[in-house]
Amino acid sequence: MSEQPTHEETAVTEQNAAAADDTSLPLFHRTVRPEWIDYNGHMSEAFYVLVFGYATDAMMIETGLHAGYRESTGCSLYTAESHLRYLREVAAGSHLAVRTRLLGVDAKKARFCHELYVVGAPDDVPEPEAAPVATTELLALHVDQRAGRTAPFPDSVRERLASLVEPAPAWAGRSIAEVPAAP
Repeated sequence: MSEQPTHEETAVTEQNAAAADDTSLPLFHRTVRPEWIDYNGHMSEAFYVLVFGYATDAMMIETGLHAGYRESTGCSLYTAESHLRYLREVAAGSHLAVRTRLLGVDAKKARFCHELYVVGAPDDVPEPEAAPVATTELLALHVDQRAGRTAPFPDSVRERLASLVEPAPAWAGRSIAEVPAAP
């Protein structure tokens, strides 16, 4: 079974993006597949990254950085840095919802985060008091693939990204804690 979103999934994401209000991004949904489960009996770390990657793709569609944009401009969003936190185990068959927040944008880069929740059904919304099971914070660069360097966002894309910026959650901006060297 292919890991890539199907044409139908991409179309649904594009429809959801069109229906979303202009101040937030639609939730991204997936269900944990049996092959995503590791030897410890829960979702393997690689598949958190996969789900977050698909949520980034959905954000790109919503903000105008879709396949047609990439084909016509030769530009795309490249992840330059990320920080992922695994907070709770996730079981096979769990329904996932990812909330994406834009935290900042300038001429050539965007900072955003994803919060991963387990929900009761495939299209459910996390309860207001729900805690995420994982989070990631990313710094992405707008890259001209033909030139091999960063390039400014088109005004329409930068303005759309900027319209979505919201305050960072308390956990964002953290780094990995230092572990003292053994004596």
